[in-house]
Amino acid sequence: MAINISDYFRADSAPASPTEITLTYDQVEQLGRDLDDLRARTVATLGEADRDYLYSIIRAQRKLEFAGRAAMFVPFIPPVWLAGVASLGAAKILDNMEIGHNVMHGQYDWMREDTYNSREFDWDTVCPGDQWKHSHNYLHHTFTNILGEDRDIGYGILRMSRDQKWNPYFLGNLGYATALMLLFEWGVMLHDLEAENLIAGRRKWTDVKGLLKGMWRKASKQVAKDYVIWPALTGPFFLSTLVGNASANLIRNVWTYSIIFCGHFPSGAQTFSAEECKDETKGQWYLRQMLGSANIHGSRLFHIMSGNLSHQIEHHLFPDVPANRYPEMAVEVREICEKYGLPYNTGPLRQQLGSTWMKIAKLSLPNWMTRDDNDVVVNVERTKQAIDAA
Repeated sequence: MAINISDYFRADSAPASPTEITLTYDQVEQLGRDLDDLRARTVATLGEADRDYLYSIIRAQRKLEFAGRAAMFVPFIPPVWLAGVASLGAAKILDNMEIGHNVMHGQYDWMREDTYNSREFDWDTVCPGDQWKHSHNYLHHTFTNILGEDRDIGYGILRMSRDQKWNPYFLGNLGYATALMLLFEWGVMLHDLEAENLIAGRRKWTDVKGLLKGMWRKASKQVAKDYVIWPALTGPFFLSTLVGNASANLIRNVWTYSIIFCGHFPSGAQTFSAEECKDETKGQWYLRQMLGSANIHGSRLFHIMSGNLSHQIEHHLFPDVPANRYPEMAVEVREICEKYGLPYNTGPLRQQLGSTWMKIAKLSLPNWMTRDDNDVVVNVERTKQAIDAA
């Protein structure tokens, strides 16, 4: 029998006359096998070229950071200082996205190297790596877009789904999103605290004592490095270096926030309830990742600067596969979507960013005041045997 997406996967929002796609239970499971096969073929070819790619990015990041730090010694030549800020900002972006994010996902653990593996590596940001791996690698990638379980849906402060109950607090959605964008590394650091649960009394301060100690150790080192040690090394240029470092962090924060939100929350990205995803199979897990993610068009340089999270669909499907392989995998993933008639949510940055901010604005209001904007609803046919098994 054919059932609506609400049995397993429901669109975050759907217009009055959405396009309906119906898949059989067997088709969903075959989709899972197709994606498993793609992953296996890709992993089988990992080797020296992938290692060389990682180290080429590391060299580029170090050169950009060196140039940026050096430029802080000549603030009396404004163009050089501005170029230094941009260079340092780019270095921080590469460190966080193409190196840190991907290494800590375990994408290069197969190299068995001491420095660049998910257990040892830590990044140039205030969030402790071990805490990020819990909130991101485990919670987000396991429970992707499941309301109440994936805390990346709104980061505990935003309303990012029509299924989140509205209250007057969310009238500030745009303001909260702007603050999160400007202070993104701090928002990521505080993420594992579950501050909204602490405020509501659902979590005790004693429960987070260890987390707070870890945050203090990591954040104090980062603040000392960026705002005390490096400025002090430039002597009389302390203040301009302080401003330059803060500006580089701001560049990184705005860019990272924009890429991540465009990959998760533009028009068409869907959310799900825990009931809908209970006892899901591997094929259904894959389908949830595809329906809840979005890609961004761009040049090769754009993809590198985004940590290849511009291929967010592929990243959600294959989070532990080296991200430099996502562009080639995307070709086949798109073909698989076409094979099963599924949407492949992609578009240029301006489109995805615009629709994301529009969603943030719309969701600041009660549902009755805004129009649903998703244009696809997926129906899944489940056999009697599958229903009994569930």
